[in-house]
Amino acid sequence: MHKVARGLHRHPAAMTCTAPRRGARALLSAAAAVAALAVPPAPSSGQAPGEPPAGSFGETFSVGYVLVPVVVRAGSGYARGLEADDFRLEVEGRRVAIESFEPRADAPASLVFLQDLSGSMENSGKLTASQEAVRYFLDRAKDGDEFALASFSGDESRVEVPFTGDVAALRQSVDSWKAYGTTALHDAVAALPRISAAGQNAKRFILLVTDGLDNASRISPEEARRIVRQAQLPVYVLGLRTGNPYEVTPQGEKVYRYADVLNLLAHMTGGRYLPVDGPDDLKEAVAAIEDDLRHQYVLGFSTGDGRSRFRQLKVAVAGNGRRAVAFRRGYTGPPPAPAPAGDTTGG
Repeated sequence: MHKVARGLHRHPAAMTCTAPRRGARALLSAAAAVAALAVPPAPSSGQAPGEPPAGSFGETFSVGYVLVPVVVRAGSGYARGLEADDFRLEVEGRRVAIESFEPRADAPASLVFLQDLSGSMENSGKLTASQEAVRYFLDRAKDGDEFALASFSGDESRVEVPFTGDVAALRQSVDSWKAYGTTALHDAVAALPRISAAGQNAKRFILLVTDGLDNASRISPEEARRIVRQAQLPVYVLGLRTGNPYEVTPQGEKVYRYADVLNLLAHMTGGRYLPVDGPDDLKEAVAAIEDDLRHQYVLGFSTGDGRSRFRQLKVAVAGNGRRAVAFRRGYTGPPPAPAPAGDTTGG
């Protein structure tokens, strides 16, 4: 049987999961990774399904090590005290050995806040609600937590504060927010994979706060949905008055609404989409996200040689009783590394 490393100490590359395993390239620093946030070009029609668009993060850096954050719910609470052997991890239907495992509820976390600062956020107290949401997490920061703050409005996304533990600097930036310009939501969503390498902790997620409107994106909802599959982190979405994810035509057909992309984004990455219509919804939503973060288990495995493409992930948990398991649905990169000699868990 393989040995499981607690706290991810065996694999330094696990702390920047899109970096190469070997020393041919230096590990990408958190600040540089977040600063790389930019909208990738729209994919051409000639690309094969599942392939990263030209110039995307997936073509620039190899994966090397993949982290799979998992939340396991049991009844109205969480499944606690699970061990690595309680999990079964599969890539494209083939079992993969779990090389690293982070089970601690008190482990530090890396959080990225991606904030919609377009003009529509000025209405109905949505900008104030956004500030309250970010402050909620800053107020509850634990030792070792780090935060990065990015925003989007008009036709650009920008990093306001690179990863830091300096809560005061983050508060200052949040206090200075002003809403203006158009909304390129789909473009901002497509940029999320570029944040995936950021952060130094195994536990990590992105919080996207938006009202879901889009009037300036260069890419379509369908293209955004495909690009979303490359995101390396769970994405939690606070949809401020975004409404039902779907709109139904008189003929009974579902059509895209802005919230549809947000809902899929959360589902594919192992996060949650939480519509917020008032102060009570906001309090419940941020508390639920905080609980998920602190109860994450993080599984890790190495990748080997081979073609970089989207690969499906599946996580199952052993044991009796009904359990709901939330995890990212895939990663873009090479296949898993071959199992060590004598290790049958990868078969």
